[in-house]
Amino acid sequence: MRWSQAFIPTLRDDPADAEAASHKLLVRAGFIRQLMAGSYSLLPLGFRTCQKIERILREEMERIGAQEFQLPGLHPGEIWKQTGRWDAIGDELFRLKDRSGTDLCLAFTHEEIFTWLAREIRSYKELPQTWFHMQSKFRDEPRPKSGLLRVREFRMKDSYSLDVDDAGLEVAFRTHFDAYRRIFERCGVETTAVEASSGMMGGKESIEFMVESPAGEDWIASCASCGYAANVEKATSELAPATDDAGPGAPEKFATPGVRTIEDLAACGGGAPAERQIKTLVYRLDGELTLLLLRGDHPLSAQKLADATGTLEQTPAGAEEIRVALGADPGSLGAVGIDKLPVLADEALRGRTNLTTGANEDDFHLSGVDVERDLQVTAWHDLREVQEGEGCPACGTALQVRKTIEVAHIFKLGTTYSEVLGANFLDENGKARPIVMGSYGIGVGRTMAAVAEACHDENGLIWPVSVAPYEVVIAVLNPKKPETLEAGVRIYEALQAAGIDVLLDDRDERPGVKFKDSELVGIPWRITIGPKGLAEGKAELFRRRGARKRDIDVHKVADAVIENVMEERR
Repeated sequence: MRWSQAFIPTLRDDPADAEAASHKLLVRAGFIRQLMAGSYSLLPLGFRTCQKIERILREEMERIGAQEFQLPGLHPGEIWKQTGRWDAIGDELFRLKDRSGTDLCLAFTHEEIFTWLAREIRSYKELPQTWFHMQSKFRDEPRPKSGLLRVREFRMKDSYSLDVDDAGLEVAFRTHFDAYRRIFERCGVETTAVEASSGMMGGKESIEFMVESPAGEDWIASCASCGYAANVEKATSELAPATDDAGPGAPEKFATPGVRTIEDLAACGGGAPAERQIKTLVYRLDGELTLLLLRGDHPLSAQKLADATGTLEQTPAGAEEIRVALGADPGSLGAVGIDKLPVLADEALRGRTNLTTGANEDDFHLSGVDVERDLQVTAWHDLREVQEGEGCPACGTALQVRKTIEVAHIFKLGTTYSEVLGANFLDENGKARPIVMGSYGIGVGRTMAAVAEACHDENGLIWPVSVAPYEVVIAVLNPKKPETLEAGVRIYEALQAAGIDVLLDDRDERPGVKFKDSELVGIPWRITIGPKGLAEGKAELFRRRGARKRDIDVHKVADAVIENVMEERR
């Protein structure tokens, strides 16, 4: 392709609404354009990079024996109702009706549809199977942002393993895990695999692949000593042992005028430090008013709450209904004496004594609270979000908490979908059993954005050869001189003949413009052909990563580039 004929609309300034580096650079370099909030067009450069990512995905899926499908993006609502996700997912699922009034939805994901197809499997002799496709997904994100990192329409590679038992699922899960490691290594990004919540996907276990980035929306806790890593929605930690005094024989009420926060109570006379307070939150869990108890300095993990309770809706109660139920405003609440509402307590409070909590009377608190003696706990759960510096649950070393981008998620679904949708097979004894399934997803556009986040500098993108839209650009300086353009064309044709993706910059632009554009776009290798160098039989070879340049014989530059590109492809 000649740059003079290509559509590469580079921009000098960052888009006004962009915060993430990938968002800024993919727009400025002419890879994407926003159509509306959460919806982006891939321009030719972006499409080429995504095609290369998809090629890697296909190669690695076929390497593990997966078969490619093409499934619809428009689904009958009835199948989603059978699995319960029509109601469980909430507003993120795009719902619509056809002209006959039949409920439909746009593909949020494809577990239901692949399971529906799996009903055609009859015998254990047909298993195991691994199926995959690449299809658009639609999610009505409440706050789409950060370019391709949080969108409402995106392309995903999702694959599904079908096995006779859990042992087969374990093999498929590990096979996919290894394939995903290879995929991201080939794409040029370093990932951390972490334990994760399965959320609305269901199943018993899942792992996320994360790329560390300030643009990420997920936080992970990890241990540099033993390798433990988990999303904070799933992570646990080892707390320092609590040393509590026995305290009085019963809770003692004391005045706390105007005190409404953990911090205020810690600062007031007669109060207690946050780690010796019981924080009381009031939530509606699927409509039922419920008290949640945590240590004063521990934040609630909403996902842990959802996972622990299995509820579809978890929302903070309103101030008025709290006052009706407990007799006080938030900031003066506690669970002492409460026996008509469910009380869920975090494990960090188990066995604690001589703590402080609200008295359910404005401007008063209780000290000397013994959790076992004074609280009627309905259920104990791990509800808290781990914090930086807490002990690793595996080895005790201080945990690090880092911001990351989720680029892939793999799930052990088990029989969650096959049981409901009737995807059964006959085993060797002729008995019908549900197919054991796994689900494995990678977002194509998000992977491109994650690579951009990890591979850039102040001048623009720095694509690895494996996913670069073009591997080489030939910058012809002063293309109006026939001998200069002819030399550039000869090298261009030699690279094309060798199977190199090459862009010939034959535009009538200043050298500085050509150099800035090639660096902004992030093409890994640049060959510069100019009248002065050509007169000396030289071309300049520039490596985008590291900004290394050297002069080379103009007749040898094509071979040198071919050798380097082929090496990097491997």
